[in-house]
Amino acid sequence: MRRVYRIAVAGVATATLAVAVTACGGSSTSASGGSASQGIGLAYDVGGKGDQSFNDAAYAGLQKADSTFKYKSRDVEPQDGESDADKVQRLEQLAKSGYNPVIGVGFVYASAVKEVAAKYPKITFGIIDDEQDKAANVADMVFHEEQASYLAGVAAAKATKKNHIGFIGGVDNPLIHKFEAGYVQGAQSINPKIKIEKQFLTQTAQEGGFSSPDKGKDAAEGQIDSGADVVYAAAGLSGQGVIQAAAAHKVWAIGVDSDQYKQAALAQYKDSILTSATKDVAGAVFNLAKSVHDKKPATGVVRASLATGGVGLADSNPAFKNNAGIQAALKKAEAAIKDGSVVVKTS
Repeated sequence: MRRVYRIAVAGVATATLAVAVTACGGSSTSASGGSASQGIGLAYDVGGKGDQSFNDAAYAGLQKADSTFKYKSRDVEPQDGESDADKVQRLEQLAKSGYNPVIGVGFVYASAVKEVAAKYPKITFGIIDDEQDKAANVADMVFHEEQASYLAGVAAAKATKKNHIGFIGGVDNPLIHKFEAGYVQGAQSINPKIKIEKQFLTQTAQEGGFSSPDKGKDAAEGQIDSGADVVYAAAGLSGQGVIQAAAAHKVWAIGVDSDQYKQAALAQYKDSILTSATKDVAGAVFNLAKSVHDKKPATGVVRASLATGGVGLADSNPAFKNNAGIQAALKKAEAAIKDGSVVVKTS
């Protein structure tokens, strides 16, 4: 069985109550006091809660909905080596228990959401990072990741001292190619001759590309040894290993999805995190819950972009925020994307 390595998370905001979920992963309610009949049913992507990135951003949206609407939602962990049938069972249990909306965090839930949503037409389903065939009760929450990655490439090209940077993708698939394409285009907009190392950790998610910090660390060390002094990882939990390697070698890392500079579990490495290419997964989860609460459930494609504020770059690191050269280049690039004079590639 593949072991999932996690950096311990300190100070979880709300206590959790473990409940048994047969054959479909560990589960918890977001507040003590047992399960509830109203709230979000959230099924995590590979890596699970505690990745300080994609899944944790979804959990933050759940927490906000619970606080705002007095919900008691349920979040469910994935299992190592699980099948699509396991995902179907997980979503069905959440739907049967009365949770609404039910959200699959990540494209790995694509077929499961499609199947279960058809069985429960009165429940709103959401899937993050996938566009389904049109369904009356499914919201496809997708992002222009390539736009945030373009800005990350601009920042990397301005920050490097060696004109040599790196990209590490968790899994070799179309979604992660969007991150790669934007990053490369952004970096080359600053320096067309910049050297860019590129690597994907695995061919499939089941091989651990999004859930193995050891794989991320090994890949980053290889790129750093080759001369890269800025490394961007779009690799979920595996990105923590990239950040560790960058800190050990005193080069820059660029985080992804969440503002990783502010993550408690990464605090010892934060001075090596230049910025993070963010996407508002928390906002997407909360907004879907709000639409259901308001009895106007969102459906169809809900796409977030730089123009909507749904993607961007975090500026928590003072070394990044106060670098006039980087900020001027980013301001110019952002304006060009918004006015359409720059169209960011997705592959």
